[in-house]
Amino acid sequence: MAPITVGDVVPDGTISFFDENDQLQTVSVHSLAAGKKVILFGVPGAFTPTCSMKHVPGFIEKAEELKSKGVDDIICFSVNDPFVMKAWGKTYPENKHVKFVADGSGEYTHLLGLELDLKDKGLGVRSRRFALLLDNLKVTVANVESGGEFTVSSADDILKAL
Repeated sequence: MAPITVGDVVPDGTISFFDENDQLQTVSVHSLAAGKKVILFGVPGAFTPTCSMKHVPGFIEKAEELKSKGVDDIICFSVNDPFVMKAWGKTYPENKHVKFVADGSGEYTHLLGLELDLKDKGLGVRSRRFALLLDNLKVTVANVESGGEFTVSSADDILKAL
């Protein structure tokens, strides 16, 4: 599948997360993003070094600034199960705005065309690192990394695009 790009409508699919009442929710991406300006940023894995020390903290630190520029929701996305994503999210007690969601089987990652084969590292097929800005489901910014790089998908990169 070709990677999602600017001008595309983000495909619908299901993702899972634990809500504020600690209840597991499985919802469609369209139900989360329709009629809103949403940042969907993907990482190869929860608790991995670049994701945990650079990518996620940047979005947490810049969340207020992003929201002041019209962003409604900030969603961190990974091919991990929802229990792992919940545990990872709890390692950021200062987080007030980033929602941690799971694509446990990688099906939504496949719909986006953003798989990253890390089988040689024992991690299976994961998500490439990326940051998408969606405006009522339409991709207005698609910053997709090559391999394990972290050069174009930071919170600062999205801020520049706003």
